[in-house]
Amino acid sequence: MATSSTHEASIPNPALKPFSALVGEWTTVGTHGLVPGTTYHGRTSFGWLEGGAFLIMYSEIDEPGIPSGIAIFGSDDALGTFFMLYFDERGVSRHQDVRMHDNVLQWWRNAPGFSQRSTLTIVDDGLTIIGKGELSKDGVSWEQDLDLTYTRVK
Repeated sequence: MATSSTHEASIPNPALKPFSALVGEWTTVGTHGLVPGTTYHGRTSFGWLEGGAFLIMYSEIDEPGIPSGIAIFGSDDALGTFFMLYFDERGVSRHQDVRMHDNVLQWWRNAPGFSQRSTLTIVDDGLTIIGKGELSKDGVSWEQDLDLTYTRVK
């Protein structure tokens, strides 16, 4: 899935090295707090884009109601921060702040009327990721959003 280019800037971004543990193909199984009793199945893949300048994520859920999406992760070297640009099949696009530390990936978006945050914890020597999502409509109280368990495809 990694793409290559002859562009001189198509080189690994050293700031993204901690994200290497995500690269690969994953199956997903999960639940959503707003849809009790439903189990969702899907796939997610992470790969380097433009020689490692960025990381790209593709996610799909087989059951209706959860959109398929694409996200690109990047960094700001001057600020030492990370971000994610997200787009899905509904035409929804969002910017989310990102943190990666000690095999824990977090992304969040604080916006009036609809905030989201997710924590993905890499376990089992990189074979499993436990993802917990939350949403808030008022910026104060939080409820379960999409929780996914990712299993690395061997």
